[in-house]
Amino acid sequence: MSVAVVDTHTLIWAISGQRKRIGKRAVRLLDRVQQGAGLLLVPTFVLAEIGEAVHRGRLTLEGGFDAWVEALLATSTYAAVDLTVPIIRRAQTLFSIAERGDRLIAATAAELGHPLLTRDPEIGAAAGVEVIW
Repeated sequence: MSVAVVDTHTLIWAISGQRKRIGKRAVRLLDRVQQGAGLLLVPTFVLAEIGEAVHRGRLTLEGGFDAWVEALLATSTYAAVDLTVPIIRRAQTLFSIAERGDRLIAATAAELGHPLLTRDPEIGAAAGVEVIW
C-alpha cells in the first residue's frame, strides 16, 4: 500500500477537479488511493488552511467545510495527522523553508517517514523526504 503526506495545494487541486495541475506521479498515487490501494495522510494544518480558503471564498466545498472534513476522514483512504510536539520540534530544524505551513507539512512527512505530495521539491529536500509529483 502506498502511503504519503499530502500538502494543501495538492489536496485542494485533487478535490476541486483540477488534476491537470498535479504532477503525473502524484496523480498516479491519487488514483491508487481512490482504488483503495493507498493512504493519504492529511496534516491537521492542511485542514486548517483549507478551512481558511473556504472562509475567504477561495474554495467551495459541497455541504460546507465541516461536512467535507467528516466525509473525507470517514474514508479508509485519508487519515488526519495531528500536529504533535515531535513534529513541531522537527519543524524547528527546517527554517530554510520560509513559510511556517510548509515547514509543518514537511516536518510531518519527515517525522512519519513518508513521501510528500507537493509541487515544491525544495521543501522536501530541506526536510530530507522524497517528493512525489
